[in-house]
Amino acid sequence: MMNQSSKKATIYDLSVLSGASASTVSAVLNGSWRKRRISQETAEKILSLAKAERYTANLQARGLRSSKSGLVGLLVPVYDNRFFSSMAQTFEAQARSRGLSAMVVSGRRDPDEERRTVETLIAYSIDALFIAGVKDPDGVHQICASAKLPHVNIDLPGKFAYSVISDNRNGAEALTDAILRHASRNGDFSAEEVVLFGGHDDHASRERIAGFHAAKRAFFGTEGSGDIEVTGYSPRMTELAFERFFLREGHLPRCLFINSSINFEGLLRFLGRYDVEMFKDIVVGCFDYDPFASFLPFPVYMAKPNIAEMLERGFELLEAAPDHPEITVIMPQLVSPRTALTGPLDEIKDPTQM
Repeated sequence: MMNQSSKKATIYDLSVLSGASASTVSAVLNGSWRKRRISQETAEKILSLAKAERYTANLQARGLRSSKSGLVGLLVPVYDNRFFSSMAQTFEAQARSRGLSAMVVSGRRDPDEERRTVETLIAYSIDALFIAGVKDPDGVHQICASAKLPHVNIDLPGKFAYSVISDNRNGAEALTDAILRHASRNGDFSAEEVVLFGGHDDHASRERIAGFHAAKRAFFGTEGSGDIEVTGYSPRMTELAFERFFLREGHLPRCLFINSSINFEGLLRFLGRYDVEMFKDIVVGCFDYDPFASFLPFPVYMAKPNIAEMLERGFELLEAAPDHPEITVIMPQLVSPRTALTGPLDEIKDPTQM
């Protein structure tokens, strides 16, 4: 390797280091390597060396991204979540149907990590980027705009790029109305017995809270008070919030609105320490979908974001390239208790069974 204090590498330096010809290195760096039938292993080796030797900074500064690489990126906050893992699976399928190769990466809801990750994707000459549920979509936009990289926000909107998101307000209102009507089958209860757990000060949470309160006003004539337990997107913090509520009140609320499946995990951790019979009268609404939650002993309604339609619309916006940022909202599907829906994994075929 070259000394890190020396000048940045040239194509010819990378040629020597990689053992490939200068023309092969050039084809990899400008994104035309597939047309030249250069192997992916060789391309990855050269791109790794280019990054290590700081060549990619020169590449971006000179604006040499003139060829299509056939790569399209998806930036998600986490992997170990059914919503984002399903999004990744669906994204890969939709990219493949368009003759593209998908690159899925995580920013861990850390703005600095998000920006560094996007810079790395740009170094690999991706043609477009889908930005899903990140902490700082506008910071990511600045990186993309500087590199002239087409991009679209999914799930959470930004101020400067077009966005495709769930209809969080109307979806939350429909979800809240469903759990209120279900709970009313077993007698009257007050607005104070309906509490929302999870989320923080982001667009999705604010819209869901607005829909939650709209449904309560329509049902009770009032929102009630003290009905929001903000925990962030953390199972542990949500678990602690349930524990505090239970110790304070001696019971759980009659109706629970859970802001995401991540927060739902916190509820399950809390319930795991008690006899579930103690909570058999609760009714839960979760703004996310998981088939396992649907079959719990108590009723669980879910608002399932339409991931496939959001991504389809994202690809359409990238192709149309509107002059001004716009936000497209997609209504989620209300899923009744004890319902197992099909998903992208159902499309995977076992070759031994064909």
